[in-house]
Amino acid sequence: MTSRRPVLKTWLFGSTLLALATVGIAAAQPAYPPVTQARLDNAGHSKGWLMFNRSYAGDDYAPFTQITPQNVGTLKEVWSSSKVDIPNGFEDIPVVNGDYMFVTTPLDHIMAFNAKTGKLLWKYDYHVPKVALKTVCCDVNNRGVALYGDMVFMGTLDNHVLAFDAKTGKLLWNVSLEKPGIGYSISGAPLAIDGKVIIGSGGGEYGARGFLAGLDAKTGKVLWKTYTIPSPSEPGGKTWPVGAYKHGGGSPWMPGTYAPSTHELYWGVGNPGPWLATMRPGHNLYSDSVIAMDPDTGKIKWHYQYTRNDTWDYDGVNTPQLINLKYDGKTYKAIVEANRNGYFYAINREDGHLIYAKPFVHDLSILGIDKTGHAINNPKVRPALDKQIFTCPSFLGGKNWWPGAVDPKTNMAYEPTLHACMTMKGVPVSYAAGLPYLGETFQMKPDPASPNELGSIQAIDLSTGKQVWQRKTKEPWDGGAMATAGGLVFSGTTNGKLYAFDAKTGKILWTSPDLGSGIIATPISYEIDGRQYVAIWTGWGGVWPLWSGKLGTSLANTPRGGQLHVFALNG
Repeated sequence: MTSRRPVLKTWLFGSTLLALATVGIAAAQPAYPPVTQARLDNAGHSKGWLMFNRSYAGDDYAPFTQITPQNVGTLKEVWSSSKVDIPNGFEDIPVVNGDYMFVTTPLDHIMAFNAKTGKLLWKYDYHVPKVALKTVCCDVNNRGVALYGDMVFMGTLDNHVLAFDAKTGKLLWNVSLEKPGIGYSISGAPLAIDGKVIIGSGGGEYGARGFLAGLDAKTGKVLWKTYTIPSPSEPGGKTWPVGAYKHGGGSPWMPGTYAPSTHELYWGVGNPGPWLATMRPGHNLYSDSVIAMDPDTGKIKWHYQYTRNDTWDYDGVNTPQLINLKYDGKTYKAIVEANRNGYFYAINREDGHLIYAKPFVHDLSILGIDKTGHAINNPKVRPALDKQIFTCPSFLGGKNWWPGAVDPKTNMAYEPTLHACMTMKGVPVSYAAGLPYLGETFQMKPDPASPNELGSIQAIDLSTGKQVWQRKTKEPWDGGAMATAGGLVFSGTTNGKLYAFDAKTGKILWTSPDLGSGIIATPISYEIDGRQYVAIWTGWGGVWPLWSGKLGTSLANTPRGGQLHVFALNG
């Protein structure tokens, strides 16, 4: 993650200029089924797609069997939205409840469609003040919404949380969590649990001290706020030099996961600040970690740190996916994650102890795992002032934020993967509110182990952590993955095509036509009236065109603008 000052632009929906207001499209709306806690607890079995990663387990797995390896070749587009002329990356994961589909776009616009017909039901265009865009790191993303009761919730780049009437789009409340322009931003989707809306901050590249907040869903009242970089008086506070915690980064900028059976919340925490680790000796908790929390109070119960004293921007925000795992003859309630540091992890979610960690990309930064179950940093590839290093993976990681999928039938995880390296060099830096706080320069480089292939999607056996199959591409694989009970894995690529793979073998079974722009979002699937649909946003942007340097030249002319595409079987 790095700094950028994006330009706020007026955007067009089709040919009509959108006003900065809620617009109701039709008086007669479909019935809206309230989203109860019981429905959220069982979202994995829903006909819709009720939250960012489909279920609290974060598995991006749809239990639908209508579309199969035998018939996926007849998949066709049944509706699409008008093109949204915003030249930034579309990273939203649509959320579907009944006939309603809710989507967001860059610069914090939200729309509701009829999920069956594509009819626009309502839209709301939030005005992002220019001061907020000073400290937006990596494109002006909005990754989605949460549902609870009859409401829809969205975070904004200027650190607000908004609640809407799901049926009409009427704004119900608007709460600010932090001032804009001083380092903070919100781009991730919220998570709704037991009448609370939980959301995390971004801003680690600006020295913003990361936090998670729990808000009352009905009123927006902030019920708790937990900083993910502890003060000296809190557990973990002594892992920082004196005073460094105030600007320590550690932003929990992606949504977490939740176990209803134990009422425990799991959330990933981002990179420490500044990037240059020689300025902050110590383990630097809870940066680059997954933390277990009480969602009622925000209290941290345990943690596991993927990369101690991180100096490569390896982050820890990738989705902590919840599974029941059998490994080495023992059964565990586990978290699995393909981490930015290049290792695939399985962690005991009952106590935070490591089960296993296996490399899934070429890795020079991490030498292995020590006896305590933690990564061993390679001292030879740690930058310092005037010391330049070369290492793999790059600061974008072996896998960035885009979700992987977990399939309980195949017992595999499907991971979008980057194969790229970097040079890094330490430079002097001091903290100033609203300015980048890195202390390192960097440049993306090809991976010498895979010089002609920048991306792949791979399947990993959950019982061993070992790769089962992999399909590589010349370009990066920046889109998320979804698995279905029909034996398929769906994922899109930078060439603007959505693919369906055989979940067991990785064979390509279906390829969409060119959808007009690169894909960096995650597909979803839902059922209405007995028909299974697959939906995906196109819209090239995000981190790759901003920070890939010469590695990104082949994609420099990729068309921009977003469009939502929905597919179903022919006939």
